[in-house]
Amino acid sequence: MGPEQLAELLPAYLPKQRWFAGHAADGVEVVDFEVLREGWPALVWALVAVSGSHYQVVVGGRPLGEPAEFLGGHEAAVLGEADGAFWYDAVLDPVLARRILEVVTDGRETAERVRMIGVEQSNSSIVFDDRLIGKVFRRLQPGRNPDVEVTTALFAEGFPHVAEPVGWWSRDGYDLAIVQQFLHGGSEGWALALTSLRDLYASGDDPAEAGGDFAGEAERLGRMTAAMHVAMASAFGRSKGDAVAWAAAMEPAFDGLDEDEHRAGAHRLLVRLRNVLDAGAAIRVHGDFHLGQVMRIDAGWYTLDFEGEPARSLEERRSPSSPMKDVAGMLRSFEYASQAVLHEREPREQEQLVPLADAWARRNRQAFLDGYLVTDGIDALMPSDGASFAIVLAAFELDKAVYELDYELAYRPTWVEIPRAAIARLVGDPGNTGVSARDSRSS
Repeated sequence: MGPEQLAELLPAYLPKQRWFAGHAADGVEVVDFEVLREGWPALVWALVAVSGSHYQVVVGGRPLGEPAEFLGGHEAAVLGEADGAFWYDAVLDPVLARRILEVVTDGRETAERVRMIGVEQSNSSIVFDDRLIGKVFRRLQPGRNPDVEVTTALFAEGFPHVAEPVGWWSRDGYDLAIVQQFLHGGSEGWALALTSLRDLYASGDDPAEAGGDFAGEAERLGRMTAAMHVAMASAFGRSKGDAVAWAAAMEPAFDGLDEDEHRAGAHRLLVRLRNVLDAGAAIRVHGDFHLGQVMRIDAGWYTLDFEGEPARSLEERRSPSSPMKDVAGMLRSFEYASQAVLHEREPREQEQLVPLADAWARRNRQAFLDGYLVTDGIDALMPSDGASFAIVLAAFELDKAVYELDYELAYRPTWVEIPRAAIARLVGDPGNTGVSARDSRSS
């Protein structure tokens, strides 16, 4: 297959892919093209442009009539026929996935067993021998991919809570893929939190007495997060935090709040944020930090996926921000977990369990901050006093809650009360983060 034939097949194929941002693929241009494996099965690579966006396409080909069991249940992964062969998404083909591993690691790594994991929006992940995991980026932007850039920088700093990068593949200013050690036997933070909550709701005990108490893990997660921020500051540098700029960035979203009381309260919080004299440091941050982005293995907590929020531009995702952006994301995640399990119950049970849900969220939010704020080196990145800390944290948590509200209104309207409750709390008392930040800092 050549670039012209590929261009003919892509308009029907691209709109079916979860990682494709548009609804139609008109005017597809093959910007770059290379054959990565001759013979059958064939492997071709291409960089394609559609409506101003760029995508990486890796396509496999096998002769017509040849069995391809790996495509079962993946009809949308098939491009079509050309040159007496059928063509498909190469990451699903174990033979071609192994070839991709060789390309990304410059031939240093090979594998016998291959499996796909997850259904991701912006990339495809492949596990090799339960030893390595490769991530093939799909929607590309020129410049360093934050996942490659941050992971390699943190590992070089000696930060032990990222999976070791084994190799990465770049071409003409684009990062295309990365291979890391696979965290075998790990459990996602979100799944562990939900298990803790299900145990709590089943027992009806105080969260501190329940068998699945999560607070110890939350504190350790807080320490890991703080260590990540200290390492980020060392790797990428730090500058004085600009509270005025942060407030300006938040203001358009706050203007969109549909309740006058919430909108007025949000703007009062922005006034207080602008008046903070020492907002702490600005550093590179994770940018999309929550319980689904951390993994617990025997060695402790590990952090994953530094790509940031996919909807934001690469420039925004790489821009320094307050460490409180990540802290707020995790605090919101604890609250979301408590409510997610609550929504599994019948309405009459939900009302009875609300006090337990609130108590679990408060306990684990506090435990996370307790661990975060006693970690060596974190004080240098924080606002200089407890009142300023509370205002900066509240502003970033409100910004996250407003983002959540927009999402729930668009995709999950039965959950809108979760972010609405947080918004009401934060605009009603901007210093009320639901945790004792000053006590934590002085402990």
